[in-house]
Amino acid sequence: MKTVSRLFAAAVVLLAASAASAQDTLKIAVPQRGAWDTSITEIGNRAGIFKKHGVNAELLFTGGGAEALGAIIGGSIDAAVSVGISTVLGSFSKGAPVRVFSAETTGQPDIYWFVPSQSPIRSIADFKDKTIGYSVSGSSSHAALLALLAQEKITAKPTSTGGVTPSFTSGMTGQVDVAWSTIPIGLKEADEGKIRIVARASDVVSLRDRTVRVNITNAATMASRKAALDRYMAAYRETIDYMYASPDAVVFFAEIASVPLNVAQKIPGIVPKSALSPDQVVGMDAIMAEAIATKFMAAPLTKEQIAELVRMPVPPK
Repeated sequence: MKTVSRLFAAAVVLLAASAASAQDTLKIAVPQRGAWDTSITEIGNRAGIFKKHGVNAELLFTGGGAEALGAIIGGSIDAAVSVGISTVLGSFSKGAPVRVFSAETTGQPDIYWFVPSQSPIRSIADFKDKTIGYSVSGSSSHAALLALLAQEKITAKPTSTGGVTPSFTSGMTGQVDVAWSTIPIGLKEADEGKIRIVARASDVVSLRDRTVRVNITNAATMASRKAALDRYMAAYRETIDYMYASPDAVVFFAEIASVPLNVAQKIPGIVPKSALSPDQVVGMDAIMAEAIATKFMAAPLTKEQIAELVRMPVPPK
């Protein structure tokens, strides 16, 4: 009996070791924690979806997607999600070994600009010569602000305010005239009349129906860890389905974003599921034209360069 027990114990240890080895660890940089789109991996982790697909996603939170580029280029992290596509194009055009393995957001239903309720600023027309916030250079909020000002032909002073928390503080304390934020941060204050939303990224006609943020990796990581990235994307797709089907996902999100549940429950109705579709970069010609106009890159990429940059796995049918 003792021999059988020892054999059983050894088998349990081997099975545990086998299960552990089946989990590929991926270090993922996540900007702007508390946004609906940047919470996909975190919600999937809580729901056990990534583990089911053999992925141990270790999350590293940053103030903006552009901040992770150096770590991606250096290979110290495996992937970065929600990176502004303009800065990715600009970096690639200068020789950076970055690769896009997924679209992240199409259109920009989430980013907006606000002022405290007592501010005299009431619309985009009042932005002239004012300091207007964005997160960091190269971010999607930066590109959206530049496009908004160009569309409205307004001269203002774009000002980096960092992530959503310092940006919200900057706006409420008057460090900038107009601050940026992302849903759901600020919705509670807007409902209470403490802030006034004066512009939205969705106001920018050129950004509608166009990919604005992508998920990226290093060329070497793409080559050596493609199977793990493919499994990550399988879990990522399943998590998006879960976020729009399970009430538990909204509960998880309320905890992640530190917002009341009734605020979190509004988000799936504000950010459509189609906006998070990961399997196609939409509007590349318009994206490149905008990136050139806003000086993120000097010239459009060739078809061969785009094929080298965008390496998205084929989704299952």
